[in-house]
Amino acid sequence: MGLPYRVFGKPMLRLIDSEKAHSISVAALTNFGQNSIGRRVLESLYQAPELQTKVFGMDFNHPLGLAAGFDKKAQALSAWPCLGFSWMEYGGITRYPQDGNPKPRMFRANKENALINRMGFNNPGALAVRDSLVERKSKGLWPNNPIAANIGRSKKVSNDDAPADYSATLDILWDYSDLFVLNISSPNTPGLRELQEEDHLSKVLDACNIIRDRKHDFKPVLLKFSPDMEDDVLLKSVEIAISSGVNGFVATNTTVSRYTPKNSQSRSVFAQKGGLSGRPLKARSLEVVNLLYEYTDSKIPIVGVGGIDSVDSAWDMINSGASLIQLYSALVFQGPSITSHIIKGLNKKVKQNNFSSIQEAVGYYHK
Repeated sequence: MGLPYRVFGKPMLRLIDSEKAHSISVAALTNFGQNSIGRRVLESLYQAPELQTKVFGMDFNHPLGLAAGFDKKAQALSAWPCLGFSWMEYGGITRYPQDGNPKPRMFRANKENALINRMGFNNPGALAVRDSLVERKSKGLWPNNPIAANIGRSKKVSNDDAPADYSATLDILWDYSDLFVLNISSPNTPGLRELQEEDHLSKVLDACNIIRDRKHDFKPVLLKFSPDMEDDVLLKSVEIAISSGVNGFVATNTTVSRYTPKNSQSRSVFAQKGGLSGRPLKARSLEVVNLLYEYTDSKIPIVGVGGIDSVDSAWDMINSGASLIQLYSALVFQGPSITSHIIKGLNKKVKQNNFSSIQEAVGYYHK
């Protein structure tokens, strides 16, 4: 799978600092996405087949999208569909520009297929991102695929002022995203995860609802949860979210929990502070998706993310209750052909199980 990437790209990127390798990748994709020849080249190499589904009233070519954190500034939006993704989530974006945490802040544990980051929502701020998206639309470079915006709290803003901070970013980006993910669960902004608690959460959602009510077009708002929450605390947050009109859930963000790897390089990486993503997150993400699906009686769509790096892990996530899925770390460790590989495999699974569509597989383990 992905022979050119395995032979040339992956070994080269492994020699470079993780964040620098990430920046090089996004810059290259941005350049490819800016011109029609570049897009055609990428499509010829990586285009995925269709496996159509409908979620939030929107049509998706298939369930697999790009998770937040890869395209932080929404620079490469035109390239992601050419790599086979049916939708993509840019950000996290904060109301105010911020540099993020001191470097180094991104690390690879190669043997574990895991990443650790403590980026801290480094981004140019909502107004600058909007300006770049205005320019993108004016140049005719807006993708046909659904686009999500991931919104975080500005570091300089207290949790008491978070409702105004989130709602302002939502307002600024409203016309430049099809759905919004409220990120209240990143471990890399001090105090942010406290926003998952009852009092803070209801105020943030109420403020965002005021913005939504002013708009004339419906757009889904989703809540992204931490995998480190106790189940009973998580379900309390779910209750508040449902009563506040949240349209879906994303499960899950990165984790601060660790195990001790056998490999010395991985142990060194796992000792770093920050959020862990990739294969080690899979088991807990599946647990949370199953929990949410059962608790909501399958009534609210779930986006499953965390450790999806194969056909089987994607199938498990969908069967556990995820209507849509995302990946990030697998793109780093396996290269861009992972998208088409997973969708081809899911197509086979649908046929083998005599399902009429991928939607019939959602939550199948519960039926």
